[in-house]
Amino acid sequence: MELFAQRKIYSVFDITSEIKKSLDRMGIVWIQGEISNFKRHSSGHMYFSLKDERAQLKAACFRNNNMYLKFRPEDGMEVIVRGRLSVYEPRGDYQAIVEYMEPVGLGSLQLAFEQLKETLRKEGLFDEMHKVSLPLLPGKVGIVTSPTGAAIQDILRILKRRNAALDVLIYPVRVQGPGAAEQIAAGIRYLNTRPDIDVIIIGRGGGSIEDLWAFNEEIVARAIFSSELPLISAVGHEVDYTISDFVADLRAPTPSAAAEMVSGAREDLCAAVNSLKGRMCQSIRRTIERRRLSLERLSNNRAFMLAPNRIRDLQQRFDENSMRMVQAVQRFTNSLRHRERMLATRLVTYDLGRMIHHKSDILARSRRAMIAAIRVRVQRERARLGLAAGKIDALSPLAILKRGFALCRDDAGAIIRNSADVSPGDRVHVSLAAGELSCRVEETK
Repeated sequence: MELFAQRKIYSVFDITSEIKKSLDRMGIVWIQGEISNFKRHSSGHMYFSLKDERAQLKAACFRNNNMYLKFRPEDGMEVIVRGRLSVYEPRGDYQAIVEYMEPVGLGSLQLAFEQLKETLRKEGLFDEMHKVSLPLLPGKVGIVTSPTGAAIQDILRILKRRNAALDVLIYPVRVQGPGAAEQIAAGIRYLNTRPDIDVIIIGRGGGSIEDLWAFNEEIVARAIFSSELPLISAVGHEVDYTISDFVADLRAPTPSAAAEMVSGAREDLCAAVNSLKGRMCQSIRRTIERRRLSLERLSNNRAFMLAPNRIRDLQQRFDENSMRMVQAVQRFTNSLRHRERMLATRLVTYDLGRMIHHKSDILARSRRAMIAAIRVRVQRERARLGLAAGKIDALSPLAILKRGFALCRDDAGAIIRNSADVSPGDRVHVSLAAGELSCRVEETK
């Protein structure tokens, strides 16, 4: 009984708190394991388990820590994490609170590069169908780079040597470190609002993958893809590749090569024009010489000696035909005038007043004859109508009734023609010349 009197009873919370304190005393720990049951909450927090062949441990990486990860954790990925062990008291689960994470084997930056590259490739940001050609003769180029780097000096030196007339607008940005990607994306968007910009160059000099990482950020890739202006990516040296190189309309191996791309067309065009000019002048000289020789041969042709005589003969024939044509026109005009005089003479002999009076008499007689004929026709038709009306009236049932006859019908309205069609007690209806009678049959004979 004394043993039970000295016992100390802990609550569940007390035990959990003690365990949590013990885990907190362990401090920072590094853990290696395989990710499983990975979930990213809508709040941005990550929840997963770390496991090996013999055990597993729950883990959480909160948003303020995982937002700086360069790669995307996935199930099955072997990682090394740094953090603290703690207890989630509501469920009594112990878990690792992860503050840092890196993949085992492949570096985190290289893994992040491959993951983003694959994601953007599946979305079609690298497809050739979205890429546009550079303008043949750009008037103004916009450059997004550091204003103090060696890259901008190389670009300006080559542009001045190859095309001094090309205008340049520099949008100064940071090309590495925090905030560099956001500044580069903002520069691309700004240059797209300028109506005077024909082509954009983004880039910087060479460096490590960490130095070039701003050009591997998703925000830069999507800004390049959304650019309506042709864009050249000129990042690092020829062996360096970034995400911006795959999305851009054209990749330049170096910033100097990008300057040659936008300025070389003018130099090449000038050379082509000079070449065409020389060929054209030579062709014109050969054509003139060939035509001169042809003209000399034609001038010695016998046809030129016969042509004057032929021309004189044609002129004489033209004069004779002209005279004959004038005479024919005069004869035709005289004939028309003669016909006009004859018609005028015949018209004078006609007395139009007398003719009109004669035609008026004829019209009046015809009118009177027509009226008389119409009256006779009306009287004849009226007599025929009266005769037909008399016949119709004689055949009318009403006329028969007026002579004392009656029309007898049964209840259905059928005419009764025989006394056998009814029986005593049936009702019949008798139509008279004036009115009707409703009767009952008393006897049939």
